[in-house]
Amino acid sequence: MRSEPRSEIESLLSIPLSSEDDLFGHSSQDRPRVKTENLIVDGKSVPKYSREFWTSRQRQASRIHEISYRACFKPQLPRFFIENFSNAGDLIYDPFGGRGTTAIEAALLRRNIASNDINPLSRILTEPRLSAPDIENVRRRLMDIPLSGEAKADIDLSMFYHPRTESEIVSMRNYFVTRTRKKSEDDIDKWIRMVATNRLTGHSPGFFSVYTLPPNQAVTQEKQRKINHQRNQKPEYRDCRKIILQKTLSLVSGLTTEQIASLRAAGANAMFFTADARNVFALDDDSVQLTVTSPPFLDVVQYSKDNWLRCWFNSIDSDAISGKLTISKKIAGWTNVMTDVFKDLFRVTKKGGWVAFEVGEVRKGSVRLEEYIVPLGISAGFKCKGIIINEQHFTKTSNIWGVSNNISGTNSNRIVLFEKVKR
Repeated sequence: MRSEPRSEIESLLSIPLSSEDDLFGHSSQDRPRVKTENLIVDGKSVPKYSREFWTSRQRQASRIHEISYRACFKPQLPRFFIENFSNAGDLIYDPFGGRGTTAIEAALLRRNIASNDINPLSRILTEPRLSAPDIENVRRRLMDIPLSGEAKADIDLSMFYHPRTESEIVSMRNYFVTRTRKKSEDDIDKWIRMVATNRLTGHSPGFFSVYTLPPNQAVTQEKQRKINHQRNQKPEYRDCRKIILQKTLSLVSGLTTEQIASLRAAGANAMFFTADARNVFALDDDSVQLTVTSPPFLDVVQYSKDNWLRCWFNSIDSDAISGKLTISKKIAGWTNVMTDVFKDLFRVTKKGGWVAFEVGEVRKGSVRLEEYIVPLGISAGFKCKGIIINEQHFTKTSNIWGVSNNISGTNSNRIVLFEKVKR
């Protein structure tokens, strides 16, 4: 871990290291060359660096990250920037928190964290993982939650769940409603709620539902009926307590005593907001050393629709959230919103601080959002240090979406890096 962040992005990305293994985990024999070119964006020359800077296998990510969520990036992405552009104790921020990848990785690296997402589901999925529990405490609490065999959902979920499974899910939902109302929900309750939320639907017996895809979102009820018909399947009983315990074991597996302590230390001071990313006024001016984030990519992902079942389980009005989300079909509307996001990022960033803003190739690469982001950041007051393109090999995950190469952007990360220059 570097004691001081590099002052120039060129030295970090372009100069070969003399050690046997370079910064990115490649030996001197197989070290890929950095491809560098200059792009003219809005009349300014911006360097672009391309290569596989990190891989999904490099420094295997902690299992504590394994919470499925649509369009999330791998932990290796924020780790790269956190290690190279911040120090222990610095504040790391994500204005579009999602499942909390940036926050959790920053906590593991002994940073302080601030996370914002207009959907309160983000905090439900993130905060409990800062307090990794003892498995026996989870087991005892699960046995304390009364599971009625007669409970019935207020919406039709018969296409997803066996009646007994549905009763268990509804019983848990009612339990959390009561605990929240009485303000008696503790860390163990929050952990169980988080794991249950993550296990609502999926493609294996490790989920509460009958087979469905993908595991990081809930299809519509009508779509699930079609899946059931095509597969000639009926929902079978799934033991919710057993599944929650199994997932708990998986999430905490491999966590060291030091990592657990780091997570809890970050959790003690963690800041969570549910504000519009353009106006996170609760976050202090000049307080953030590094932001690592990825905003909604136009209307590519329908976050509220994808999470409708998770919102139901957590008594969140997904329709109300949908009206607040930044989803635009046209680039002009999207950039208008991002203009104000960058103004707020400039406000909260310390002098000498950084913003790593990840965008993807959308519409088969015909729209390169990074070329729109560069002038927005500059206009807000940042200096653009370059565009970093992490070229990744095809993974089986992409095959779920029918992508067999990098053309659609599924396996490539495109990050625009800004610095708030000291004056």
